[in-house]
Amino acid sequence: RRSDSAKVEEARLDLLYAQDQSQRFRNLLDSGAISLNKFQEIDMKRQQADAKMTAADNQFQSTAQELLITRLQLDTERLTTLEKISKSQSDLQATVADVFTSSGSLAKLRNELASISMRNEMYYIRAPQDGVVVKASKAGVGETVSRGAPVVNIAPSISDMAVELFIKPMDVTLVEPGRHVRLEFDGFPALQVTGWPLVAVGTFGGTVVNVDKVESGNGQFRILVVPDLEDQVWPPQLRLGSGAKGWILLEQVPIWYEIWRQLNGFPPSINKEPDTEGVIVTSDSKSK
Repeated sequence: RRSDSAKVEEARLDLLYAQDQSQRFRNLLDSGAISLNKFQEIDMKRQQADAKMTAADNQFQSTAQELLITRLQLDTERLTTLEKISKSQSDLQATVADVFTSSGSLAKLRNELASISMRNEMYYIRAPQDGVVVKASKAGVGETVSRGAPVVNIAPSISDMAVELFIKPMDVTLVEPGRHVRLEFDGFPALQVTGWPLVAVGTFGGTVVNVDKVESGNGQFRILVVPDLEDQVWPPQLRLGSGAKGWILLEQVPIWYEIWRQLNGFPPSINKEPDTEGVIVTSDSKSK
């Protein structure tokens, strides 16, 4: 458009110049200074300038019309684009609202699922450890159970066995982890001679692994005994709660010292073993 405007301005100036020159030559023609042919030649240039001005103005108007049409098309495209953007934003907001609605429905369904799962779990009582039911506190169908009330007694499944023995306070200072023990289990015939573990028949070896630091409430101290891996294997028929009797092997002392100790009621000795041959002193303990 600027180029066409410059052409129009140039044609206008040429037209003004041609008109002025034509007027001056007309005056000269009227005064008889020039011939008619000369005037017509100059007037022809004015007509050409006028035609050039008209063509330049028409071109300028045509360009202005095209510019206006282009602007209208641009405005139309802008409005169409804005309409599409608005529609897309509206669709996006609707989608976001659907997402929030779906999220709320999902949370509600999850709560319902958790509630149903909790109610289903109430139909079952799960034990804290694997084992075997040995006694039912509630019998029959439809029994009402209060919170915290015992339902069944379970004997836990175990892979390692141990014997719980109780010893007198006067003997507890003589026992420490690592002491060897001879065990006699209820239901298994055995012959044990106090002081002569080598002639024992039907007894099994064990090792002290723990001695309680406090009294067990019955005036005695509890110790735990596990199987001696270098001795005879414990019977596989043993059950939890079976009774057992144990003899803890202490130090060796002379026979005269042992007789003197027994007569005076002194506790077993923990002194260093003498060179003379002695006998093995034992302390009897009965399982609870």
